[in-house]
Amino acid sequence: MAETGGGTDEERWKARIGVAHVTVPRWARDAPDRCVYRSNATGTWELYEWDRASDARRRLTDRPHGTALGFLDPAGAWVWWFADTDGDERGVWMRRPFGGDHDEPAVPALGPAHQAGLALGTNGLAVIGTTMTGGTTTTGGTTTTGGTTMTGGTTTSGGTTIHVCRPGTAPRTLYTHPSDAHVGAMSADDTLVAIGHSEHGDSRHKAVRVLRLDGTVVADLWDGAGRGLGGIWDGPGKGLGGMAFSPVPGDNRLLIEHERHSRPEPMILDIATGEQREIALDLPGEVSAAWYQDGSALLIWHTHHARDELYRLDLNTAEAGGLIRLDTPKGVIRGAGTRPDGTVEFAWSSAAHPPVVRSTSGGTVLAPPGPTAPPSVPVTDAWVDGPGGRIHALISRPPGADGPLPCVFEVHGGPIGYDDDAFDPVVAAWVDHGFAVVQVNYRGSTGYGSRWRDAIEGRPGLTELEDIEAVREWAVTSGLAAPKRLVLSGRSWGGYLTLLGLGTRPDNWAVGISTMPVADYFAAYEDEMEALRAYDRSLFGGSPDEVPERYRASSPLTYADHVTAPVLVIAGENDPRCPIRQIDNYVNRLATLGKQHEVYRYDAGHGSLVADERIKQIGATIAFACAHLPG
Repeated sequence: MAETGGGTDEERWKARIGVAHVTVPRWARDAPDRCVYRSNATGTWELYEWDRASDARRRLTDRPHGTALGFLDPAGAWVWWFADTDGDERGVWMRRPFGGDHDEPAVPALGPAHQAGLALGTNGLAVIGTTMTGGTTTTGGTTTTGGTTMTGGTTTSGGTTIHVCRPGTAPRTLYTHPSDAHVGAMSADDTLVAIGHSEHGDSRHKAVRVLRLDGTVVADLWDGAGRGLGGIWDGPGKGLGGMAFSPVPGDNRLLIEHERHSRPEPMILDIATGEQREIALDLPGEVSAAWYQDGSALLIWHTHHARDELYRLDLNTAEAGGLIRLDTPKGVIRGAGTRPDGTVEFAWSSAAHPPVVRSTSGGTVLAPPGPTAPPSVPVTDAWVDGPGGRIHALISRPPGADGPLPCVFEVHGGPIGYDDDAFDPVVAAWVDHGFAVVQVNYRGSTGYGSRWRDAIEGRPGLTELEDIEAVREWAVTSGLAAPKRLVLSGRSWGGYLTLLGLGTRPDNWAVGISTMPVADYFAAYEDEMEALRAYDRSLFGGSPDEVPERYRASSPLTYADHVTAPVLVIAGENDPRCPIRQIDNYVNRLATLGKQHEVYRYDAGHGSLVADERIKQIGATIAFACAHLPG
């Protein structure tokens, strides 16, 4: 077994899950000493508040399945958090005074729903997005107050409603439409709201609309289909998103992420003049941005080849070389924010080093209680020629181990996620047990430009597997992987690709481990959240009724009779993204066919925020692989 730190293999991998971690704190705009952050110090991810002036910290939430979302209002008076039921992502916003002990429904008039964004203003003002799962279909048209009508496309009736909420008054509808939409940002003077919407029928490439609180449309931007305010671009597939108004009241410039040049990049929309200022930077890879607190500069977040860098861009000297690289180590940055004094706080890790929250002023910002997680091994990069271009893969191997090795292809979810040089307890656990791990940034992944990300449209699943197969062939021919001891494993979209790969390429894999997968795409579409239905329509080019042959070709259930490898399926009882019924359909089909399989069900949603549950799941995957791999 591999040595990657003190203790036995069993102690090390469990400690990486069980030790306490913290996220980058969020602070109140007008009271920056008041912060909230998330931590798993109790074994479950919960919300904590932190008063920097006194260094007082305390836990705010205590729920069996944990709490995923929490925010402070600009004054630091109220902490808001989303209360769903057993991980099903359907619930209501709760709030409590900072420093107080009493929780209350933030907007009692709004019933449980899937959340579609939250923007908090002063004096209790909130703009809240909600979605409801609907079943029937209608033909488009918008009911945006003060907006213009846009037609076309078949959409589901669940749709999105955005509410303006003030204490003591009934919520007022700002926007409602059958398509997928979300709240993006509210201006610092509480007069404007930016939303992302897909009224044009493509939720993967949203448009941006800016509204006054009375519903009047101030700006409309859509870069798809060759259209855009103030310019013309070369066709569809040009999404807009990542919205944030300047933090300075009265400065209503809106920061937007665009992809007019085939990759995500920032631009600034001046609401007063309509001017769009694209921020063109001589950096490879992809670029996003956030505001510095005085509005004079941008924090540039640069992602290239699975690693991140931070820069400060002075907006007054941008054209004259005002880009300054900040001192961050090589690795991945999971969250970052600018403080009023100009320093930047960020969460950093690498494959070998556990995460820590640091500041550009030096030192650790927020340390969790107890010991740190044991380290792991660094990753190496591999570039493999594939059918759609060069494929980037990350390789982790036990120290000193010679190939060919038992090898796990740990497939990322999304699909618009990507694997990177970040600390991953799952990968580290496999390495501890003597496995090499391969992570493939297949077509569909972010981080490699818009065309790479969108190459799976119309043929999802099958395209990604072509890239995984190319890297698998490289791993075998290079001597890294033992061809008869290959494990295909993944979570969410990675779990979907696992089942699809086991059915379409049964001779290539000795074991399959699929966690929270799409397994029967027709049933999944019927039961999943409305936002995901809209996403699927954009991905496939229509609904299952409109393009059934595409869904059938990309559904793992279609190929269940071809599966030969033993399969472990892990599923959440309350998962709204990969619902349990469609997983049961697949598992029951395996049972009818007499296929070797096991099922692990847990009482939560799309993943678990509880350390003990995660340890059980990782332990089950490793035990299953070790029990069924030859040799």
